[in-house]
Amino acid sequence: MSVTEANTHLEIDASLCGEIVVLGEGTAQVELRTDPRMAADERGLVHGGFVFGAADYAAMLAVNDPNVVLGAAKVMFTAPVRVGERVLVRASVRAQKGRKHEADVEAHVGTTRVFNGTFSCFVLDNHVLDGK
Repeated sequence: MSVTEANTHLEIDASLCGEIVVLGEGTAQVELRTDPRMAADERGLVHGGFVFGAADYAAMLAVNDPNVVLGAAKVMFTAPVRVGERVLVRASVRAQKGRKHEADVEAHVGTTRVFNGTFSCFVLDNHVLDGK
């Protein structure tokens, strides 16, 4: 089954978390176009939180349920990202057990891997802000 549209995180600001490039069953790709708002210093180093945000978004899209939330993440930043670079983030669900989905995520600038991790995502019965 091919997925044609996002079912989660519909109000996200794509300029901060990335644009959807590919969306399929258990997989997603997002491109983050870094800009000066993301700079951590005068040399143009992009704050890692923006790369993490794009990775989180890609993982949520790979699960693609309206009630998906992030429970945990084990990540590594492997190279710096500079303002003006485009970061391609790929996420794929590698395991599912009940409500828990494990997604592997990698981010690259060109051929250089800048980030990788495993995201533990949970699909809730209701929106997380609705409580129990």
